[in-house]
Amino acid sequence: MNQFHFHRILSSSSGRLLAVLLALWTLTAAVEAGAADRLVVYSGRAERLIKPVLDAFQAKTGIQVDLLSSGATELVNRLQAEGDRTQADLLITNDAGSLERARELGLLLPLDLKEVERGVPAPFRAVDNSWIGLSGRFWILVYNRRQVKPGEITSILELGDPNWKGKVAIPNAGSEYLQAGVSVIKAVYGDERTERFLQGLKANAGTSVFGKSSQIVEAVAKGEAAVGLVNHYYVYRHLAAHPDAPIALLMLDQQDGGMGAIMNVAGVGVAKHSRHRAAAKRLVEFLASQDGQKLFADLNKEYPLHPDVAADPALPKRDSFRAAAVPLAKLGELREPAMNLIERAGLR
Repeated sequence: MNQFHFHRILSSSSGRLLAVLLALWTLTAAVEAGAADRLVVYSGRAERLIKPVLDAFQAKTGIQVDLLSSGATELVNRLQAEGDRTQADLLITNDAGSLERARELGLLLPLDLKEVERGVPAPFRAVDNSWIGLSGRFWILVYNRRQVKPGEITSILELGDPNWKGKVAIPNAGSEYLQAGVSVIKAVYGDERTERFLQGLKANAGTSVFGKSSQIVEAVAKGEAAVGLVNHYYVYRHLAAHPDAPIALLMLDQQDGGMGAIMNVAGVGVAKHSRHRAAAKRLVEFLASQDGQKLFADLNKEYPLHPDVAADPALPKRDSFRAAAVPLAKLGELREPAMNLIERAGLR
């Protein structure tokens, strides 16, 4: 074999080797890119309320989002149990209390995202931005217009009075909305007044205790209960399907010296052990952006938190009523004491 022929064989072998290495590199890069372009979201929200927004993000960025849906408490417990082995990149829940609990457990990553800070006012974020509020909802009174006049009730505490016996529909003790609402009432009025209210509420509701807010609205619409406690958007959802239903909503505790309406937020945080932090932050930025906030407003009739995004015109104007002055960040520490009060009152 002459030197020229040997060089050709070597060159040919090197070429094949280079080709193989290039193919392997390309395959590896593709796999890595694929992993980076896929996010896992642990979601405490009903899929129909969050998936259209995530689909819009996916269409805009090409980053696929996989949902794992369950109760917020179960998801926080799962994140804690999985530790650094978790596949979760983000946690989305229906209430600030669950997110704050996750923050206290060190399960979320503090964020430094200036655009998000500009878009979402500080009262709707954790102190270290480890969770960001995305949309606001109010725990309101839905009432049957044939059975109740708006002036007959001004405060949520009146629902514990004997004259409402047999007329009230409420969520069960496992409801995050009930737990958050009781947390706010406890913070404003203290344990004794809150427990007395819960005992009266239990007596007045009787068997009208429901696992879903939509069931409460339906019971009120049918006249099976005169009033019920739900988040405001459930009323609009029912009216969209049943425009002649004799129901309306009332913002409670707006009287002089009153507590103000009970507000909560749906929100998001990046999991501390996310393997795709850059993509996860892009999703947070999208959800908090004007485009993302408008989707929440249009799809779910929730109140956008971004000051430059208008709420649905069908909703009570945000400046027409007051919210209770209990910081959302306190809902985490108030959750367990509130659940103790609910249990002591015998609510199931």
